[in-house]
Amino acid sequence: MSTRWKHRRRTTILATAVAAGVVLTALPASAAPGGPGAGDPYYPEDGNSGYGVSEYDVRVNYDPARPRHLEGDTTVRAVATQDLDRFHLDLEGFQVTAVTVDGTPARAVSREGAHELVVTPARPLRKNASFAVRVRYSGEPVGEGWHTLADGGANVTGEPHAATAWYPANDHPSDKATFRLTATVPNGWTVVGNGRPGATTKDRGTTTFRWYEDRPMATFLSTIAIDKFTVRASKLSDGTPVINAYSPGSRIDPEAEAQLPEVIDFLASKFGPYPFSSAGAIVITGDDGEGPPALETQSRPTYHGGFFDISMVHENTHQWFGNSVSVSDWRNGCLAECFAQYAVQLWDEEKNGSDLDNFFYRGMLEESTADPEFWTTKLYDPGKGRELDGGLYSKGSMMLHALRRTVGDDAFFGTLKRWQREHRYGNGSWPQFEALTEKVSGKDLTGFFDAWVDGTTVPQKKYLYPGSLGSLDPAPGQAGATAEAPTTSDGA
Repeated sequence: MSTRWKHRRRTTILATAVAAGVVLTALPASAAPGGPGAGDPYYPEDGNSGYGVSEYDVRVNYDPARPRHLEGDTTVRAVATQDLDRFHLDLEGFQVTAVTVDGTPARAVSREGAHELVVTPARPLRKNASFAVRVRYSGEPVGEGWHTLADGGANVTGEPHAATAWYPANDHPSDKATFRLTATVPNGWTVVGNGRPGATTKDRGTTTFRWYEDRPMATFLSTIAIDKFTVRASKLSDGTPVINAYSPGSRIDPEAEAQLPEVIDFLASKFGPYPFSSAGAIVITGDDGEGPPALETQSRPTYHGGFFDISMVHENTHQWFGNSVSVSDWRNGCLAECFAQYAVQLWDEEKNGSDLDNFFYRGMLEESTADPEFWTTKLYDPGKGRELDGGLYSKGSMMLHALRRTVGDDAFFGTLKRWQREHRYGNGSWPQFEALTEKVSGKDLTGFFDAWVDGTTVPQKKYLYPGSLGSLDPAPGQAGATAEAPTTSDGA
């Protein structure tokens, strides 16, 4: 599903001029500005309309002795999707000191709301024109994605927002771009980012690290981690480089490291080839406690304290579901979390011979069928603030197992691989996934998806016990697994 570009006029809150000699001026009535927002139903001000980004080139300087200060110099390369007399970038905080468009100082720069940077180029941009906007800035990172570590280091993780805490961006997953990172820190510190490392150079007491993610990436998946890391390198079975970085005090587990190629090979057998040119892990400790316990930062997931096979399976499944194929908007979180959680069950089935029907699925039914609250989360469009609701993990993984039993293994895994092929490095929506599943299986699944995905009560028995699941005994207290199931609030 393509994102609807949304053009709206808003009251402009002008800030202090951000570059010497820049004058904030009103635009003529005939101006064609890009809009502040990509049209996401949950976060309408996220992202921006009027252009699509092709590459971010982010350059930062960071000294852990000043742990709340960042100097940045970011170039955003993009293509105008309409005529533009001005356009927006998402950036929270910072003192912006200079903005140029194609090397020429911007005619005007202003702030609009909490995170919009509005740029008026010296000359209007025409539709389909490529352009590069360079923003230089410094100050304290204030966005939710920036986390300071106990020793003065830092890392960035956050979902659905993180990028605008450290660089200007078109901050919505529908606009993906390649990503260059150049970061300078004092000698003795290490910087780890997405993708493959480039040259490392030293100059007058500092070290500059370079990283490049050569596949399109949603902005919230970009990361920087700065610490006195222990870095360990290896390879996947196909030769893809693996880089694992460990903060002081985190757990280095050689057995877990050695298992990563096995995990990725297993996931590739279910979903198709691994989509990126590098892999690995960033393991941090001692942060401010605000970050998630783990996040699927592209090509190199971030973990807190250590990692093991279950966390590896979940976060690396996201390299396919969420990263290579990203959500078209935040209503579609199931396309990431439902699959990442169910992959843990697939791993248990493969590695330990687990009977998912009689242990995982039956166990979940026994715990949940008498609990109306468990079923209230809609798996598609669960509501703003619930886009990463726990129901996507629990109810969502059950739904996928029931779907697998409904269509059979060949159609189920065939759909997953075809989904990855058809949407590789792009975006997708849940309605598109439903349509593909029906196409591959040749089945009308309207009733199934209505019950499991859009429903807010225990599904009817025919959807709760499809295929081989029909041989299971009904779970205790399963009065709701019939057509007369009681209704509950959808909780959205």
